[in-house]
This record gives sequence, structure tokens and C-alpha cells, in this order.
Amino acid sequence: MKGFISTKTYGFLNYVVALLMISTLWTFGGTLHVGGAALFLPLIIGWLQLIMAIFAKNEMGFIKQFPMVMHNVGDVIMGSFLFCSPWVYAFSDKMVLPQLVFGAYLLIVGCFTKGSPFINPQVEEDHGVSYNA
Repeated sequence: MKGFISTKTYGFLNYVVALLMISTLWTFGGTLHVGGAALFLPLIIGWLQLIMAIFAKNEMGFIKQFPMVMHNVGDVIMGSFLFCSPWVYAFSDKMVLPQLVFGAYLLIVGCFTKGSPFINPQVEEDHGVSYNA
């Protein structure tokens, strides 16, 4: 299967979603009754996404230091962590929807962006080294 999300679209959406994650509590109206992990996980992951978007090696990155493979793996790890966090940290009765939506989004874009290591595995190159015993 090939990736269907272009790196340019991915780069643009990365900024949008990072800013939405940072403003999750104000956007979804949960500032009065949420604290702890429900408050800080979207905030921290949103800031990490914004930093990674600025440093990404794609059309929308400003500094172009992080390879897209590293970015995609980070998205899948952060997305799966965010997706499971309401049950791991026992706040599933307070604020679940933003964590599920953003976690699923990060999992999907991490897996289905063009050049992602999850759908385009890298083949090991033979550099002429023999491992015969």
C-alpha cells in the first residue's frame, strides 16, 4: 500500500493540529474540571508536534533537520500514547474526545504519509560485507 497523504499536506496539517492540541482545553471548554494528565498530555504533545513541524524536512518545515521517517515514527508513538491515555491515566469520565481524535489523527498520518516507514519498509542494502562463519 502506498501513502496517500502528501508531505506538503502533512506539513500544513501538522501546524494546524499542533495549535489545536495546544488550545484543546480552551477549544473544547474543559478548563474548569480537568487537571493532571488530561490537561498536560495534549498540551505537551501539541508543543512537541509544533517543534517537530518547524524542524521537519518537508515543504513546510523552516529549519529542515528532522527526517520525515523520524517524524512519522514519533507521530505513531505519540498518537498511540494519546489515544490510550484516558484509560491509562483514569480520566475517561472527564475528557475523552480530544485525546481520541488527536491520537487517531496522529496514528493515521504517521502511517499513511508518503515515505512512511510503516507502509514503505526500507530494504537493507548489501555493502559487500560477508558474514560467513
